[in-house]
Amino acid sequence: MPSKPQEDEAKRHSDNGILYVVATPIGNLKDITLRAIEVLKHVDAIASEDTRHTAVLLKAYDIPTRMVSYHEHNERERTAQLVEQLLAGKSIALVSDAGTPLISDPGFRLVREAAAHRIPIVSVPGACAAIAALSASGFPTDAFVFLGFPPKKNRERFLFLSSLASEEKTLVFYESPKRIERLLQEMIPVFGNRSAALCRELTKIHEEIIRGSISELLESIRERCLLKGELVLLVAGHSAESDPPRRT
Repeated sequence: MPSKPQEDEAKRHSDNGILYVVATPIGNLKDITLRAIEVLKHVDAIASEDTRHTAVLLKAYDIPTRMVSYHEHNERERTAQLVEQLLAGKSIALVSDAGTPLISDPGFRLVREAAAHRIPIVSVPGACAAIAALSASGFPTDAFVFLGFPPKKNRERFLFLSSLASEEKTLVFYESPKRIERLLQEMIPVFGNRSAALCRELTKIHEEIIRGSISELLESIRERCLLKGELVLLVAGHSAESDPPRRT
């Protein structure tokens, strides 16, 4: 039987359990670390964004650990329950549906409360869609801004994009297939027709990166009947050449 995962030095000076923040695959189930598997097998519980989704991963690696749901709709109530268990010495792994927890996923409240109670928090790193997309995009990676999902409401989204018009760093967004066309349309008058890359189905069989100007990406997705899965959109940072033409 595998050995129990090595616990942090902080655990030796605390009677509390450990909160593990565990990255899981973003597509291909093989994109998980040996350490993550070990931790998931030996914690007392797994706090999962969607237990049905996580169950697929646990079955693939023969992980018998019990799960408890932890998502945006029960985050406040469940946080108090999980912190109580951690204070009683139980160790818990926090996972999201895919990738690294808290990166546009639930979990911030739990990590914040655990830190406030001086509960040891251990990051178990792994896949992250934003970093996977950035590394293959061809855009500068020395400085970038991760922006998550743009606001859904028109006015808020316009203000959001306008606030980024002068940002020189590479811009990284998440977006759903249903809203990507609208987002690209709205970017052109604000950003100009900059270079961009749209990454979809990352690490899956049909992984694809569509590169070109924002208008070329827009044309490409309009020619398709269906886009699947969450998308990562990368847009070049501001430069004098990328400014939209001034109105006269």
